[in-house]
Amino acid sequence: MTAIEPVLARLAESRDRILAELIEFAAIPSVSTDPAHAADMKAAARWVAAALVTAGPIAVRTIATHGHPVVYGEWLGAPGKLTVLVYGHYDVQPPDPLDKWKTPPFTPTVRDGRLYARGVSDDKGPMLIPLKVAEAFFAVEGALPINVKFMFEGEEEIGSPSLDAFIRDHREMLAADVVISADGAMWRASEPSLTVATRGIAELEFTLTGAAKDLHSGRHGGGVANPLHAMAQLVASLHRPDGRIAIDGFYHSVCELTAEERGAIAALPFDEAAYLAQIGAPAGFGEAGYTMLERQWTRPTLEVNGMWGGYQGPGQKTVIPSEAHAKITCRLVPDQDPREVVALITRHLETHVPQGTHLSVSAGDHGTRAGHLAIDNSALKTAAAALEAVYGVRPLMVRMGATVPIIELFKRNMGLDTVFFSFSTADEDYHAPNEFFRVHRLHEGLEAWARYWELLGQSRA
Repeated sequence: MTAIEPVLARLAESRDRILAELIEFAAIPSVSTDPAHAADMKAAARWVAAALVTAGPIAVRTIATHGHPVVYGEWLGAPGKLTVLVYGHYDVQPPDPLDKWKTPPFTPTVRDGRLYARGVSDDKGPMLIPLKVAEAFFAVEGALPINVKFMFEGEEEIGSPSLDAFIRDHREMLAADVVISADGAMWRASEPSLTVATRGIAELEFTLTGAAKDLHSGRHGGGVANPLHAMAQLVASLHRPDGRIAIDGFYHSVCELTAEERGAIAALPFDEAAYLAQIGAPAGFGEAGYTMLERQWTRPTLEVNGMWGGYQGPGQKTVIPSEAHAKITCRLVPDQDPREVVALITRHLETHVPQGTHLSVSAGDHGTRAGHLAIDNSALKTAAAALEAVYGVRPLMVRMGATVPIIELFKRNMGLDTVFFSFSTADEDYHAPNEFFRVHRLHEGLEAWARYWELLGQSRA
């Protein structure tokens, strides 16, 4: 029996208990964007802190920020060994639309080997795994094979606005050799993968105003601008028919992929027809001249996330609304500056305001640059070895179209690389109704994290 086997046995015999704890955790409606859930956010932070205390002799602190608190814990009882900083987040997306859920979003339910609940895949299931692995090591060995610091924030789903300052202000406390993120996701459930690049994000909201109040569409129709019509016209101006973004200067800092990079992406096993069938889309669409994966991973985007205005109740209400609204986010690639992108979009909107309406723009409070990790990173190679030990195959090296702010923040503020080691997968409907986490992925993740720490323990700091 190898040194890791008793720890793995302990994790295996604890499976039902760990699943029950995840169910308890996922039942807390920790929606960070909604002030109505402020008490739930505090309850989730307390739950995480208690779980760290229960895991073993970990020094635990709950640290206030300008927003939701950070739960921090550390165990530094392995002198001469590597120190890893484990990252995760306890906040979740809003569950809307509620009528699309088969079971209530905060009543976690197991069906067909899947646990359904808001936030169970992003990120409560994955972030619970290293806590339980620490608990197993302490129970069996009385110690961890490496030094571990835990940092769990409560603002990732709103773009981590407090995290930049938090990292800068706590550099000494957070000092480590590498960050291991329990957030992120593997590409898909059919094979293991490690993410080596993420896109950044920029966001803004804008409003078109016509008359000072809603107007009777018979009395005033044809005489004044309808902000909803104007909004449709303005939004349509953001893209060309071929899918390319029609904003002057938007692509000026975007670098083209090398032939080697395009070849590596093309070599990945990907069935576009199967992907479209899985998401229920009739066809693909996007910037001409690039493959589906290139568009999703390596090209910038501009997406309208919401448009609203006027009457939306049952039946008819014959009005010309006074206002129309829209929300936009852009996914960014290396060398794009979120602030510059927002300025370019704002300039475009101001230049194309439809006649008879007034524009107001509200930029997001933050943005995140794209991030990447070198293929030859030693902690990444060790993660690959741990995954191969669990799954019997070498993991794929993939990119992520989404944004995880920490990769850029830790690199810029502390010079630390981040290895994504999450066991959620991209098809688990996070940010959508009926989010789920595969129960077998919970168990696989427990084994993989234990093996990862054991392998890292064989290296010297």
